[in-house]
Amino acid sequence: MNICMSRLDHMVEKLKEKGFRLTPQRIAIVEILANSCEHPGVEQIHHEITKRFSTTSLATVYKTVSLLKELGEIMEIGFGDETNRYDGKNPHPHPHIMCVKCKSITDPDLSALDALSGELAEETGYKILSHRLDFFGICPQCQQKLEQQSNKNNKKEML
Repeated sequence: MNICMSRLDHMVEKLKEKGFRLTPQRIAIVEILANSCEHPGVEQIHHEITKRFSTTSLATVYKTVSLLKELGEIMEIGFGDETNRYDGKNPHPHPHIMCVKCKSITDPDLSALDALSGELAEETGYKILSHRLDFFGICPQCQQKLEQQSNKNNKKEML
């Protein structure tokens, strides 16, 4: 990708190259995925799109997301029973940390991951094509809420 080209421009260019129609709705979906730090799900994308294009169907969002995934322009992140979420800002394999309370997803910067991947390939003889590394925990905001709730409960017990 050209350094001067934004992620959005790159994704739109890829769709053009492959001969796909660039409807305003499709561009808006791509824009959400290219710019979101939140790793949105299809329903969240649909909710945002209908603010601008009220008649956009959920099927349109699913089709566009599926197309972008097939083109390698977004990464699908599935968490068991949870609905899938998508990363359009960084579609290449990288670690995620998810809050089990609020379901927020963060992209930590783990510089040692490349070395680990190389070490694993060397040790096993595998050619590593992709990887997925997910961590689960409770984010600082949820920890604070839990602590505040615990403090309130302790005060009630004292009364």
